[in-house]
Amino acid sequence: MSAQCDVTARRAAGAPLGFFERYLTLWVALCIVAGIVLGKVVPGFFQAIGRMEVAQVNLPVGLLIWVMIIPMLIKIDFSALGGVTAHWRGIAVTLFVNWAVKPFSMALLAWLFVRHLFAEWLPTEQHDAYVAGLILLAAAPCTAMVFVWSRLCNGNPYFTLTQVALNDIIMVFAFAPIVGFLLGVSKIEVPWETLFLSVVLYIVIPVVLAQIWRRRLLAQGEAVYEAALVKLGHASIAALLITLVLLFGFQGEIILDQPLIIALLAVPILIQVFFNSTLAYLLNRTVGEKHEVAGPSALIGASNFFELAVAAAIALFGFESGAALATVVGVLIEVPVMLAVVAIVNRTRAWYEGRAARETAAL
Repeated sequence: MSAQCDVTARRAAGAPLGFFERYLTLWVALCIVAGIVLGKVVPGFFQAIGRMEVAQVNLPVGLLIWVMIIPMLIKIDFSALGGVTAHWRGIAVTLFVNWAVKPFSMALLAWLFVRHLFAEWLPTEQHDAYVAGLILLAAAPCTAMVFVWSRLCNGNPYFTLTQVALNDIIMVFAFAPIVGFLLGVSKIEVPWETLFLSVVLYIVIPVVLAQIWRRRLLAQGEAVYEAALVKLGHASIAALLITLVLLFGFQGEIILDQPLIIALLAVPILIQVFFNSTLAYLLNRTVGEKHEVAGPSALIGASNFFELAVAAAIALFGFESGAALATVVGVLIEVPVMLAVVAIVNRTRAWYEGRAARETAAL
């Protein structure tokens, strides 16, 4: 790997769980309350925001999503792709779980819970939208907070960096086809033009802009790069919170009428997180990967790129849709559930490494 890649990996290995990330669930809960209250007090403001669209793209939200996503993508070093072969078994397992299992298992869980088990407690007219939102949430793996989860389970930073860079490349080409296919199988109308436009606006363009910005910052020195990341990180946090307030300003009536919706939508998300993380963890043990690879592999396999999911849901179905609400439920439970997975990975380290130790002793 390049020297800059080495610096990026070491930086990722030492990345702490920040104040905002640690209490993300609290901030989302506060945004729910603020959005509902403001939606009641100044409904005209939210209606005006909702009308600011061009080609089904809400301009204020599009800008906020860019501010959210681009700082995260600046951290990605695509030169890390040269290290794919170093941990090829862990890479193969994570790719399999991310792209061949997770979106499809979520589509199945959404069908089971939304259209059957919880159908009578959810608004009938929103069933399709909830299913679509859950599919969007699972169709793209996390890019930014994975570095934090990897560090908390003592994961290999080079593997994590390589896997995230590879997932970002695959996402450009695979996100729209997978989402379109699963929506079609779920008998939900696929707005292909808007879907592809979302990929261009919220994946392709941000990736290009982020990498150009990254190179310019690094050309000015690592200190400048580090300082810029801190400032951009604060802007990203603010954009996420503002987007959530706007979304719940539109969703307030639905939530007040049926407050159990959020809890019901959280069930399939929780199941898919633990199912996919367990699957990745066990597969890595089966193929003989080290624990330092299996840990981040399990976490990458379970987490979601919720910023992209929120943006795509709003673009495809609108602020007031069940799809947008379903993706935000993923944001709400992201930190506590991923910390639970980290705890499981750490506590089972001795068990995970036990077989490898016995096999080495036998030789």
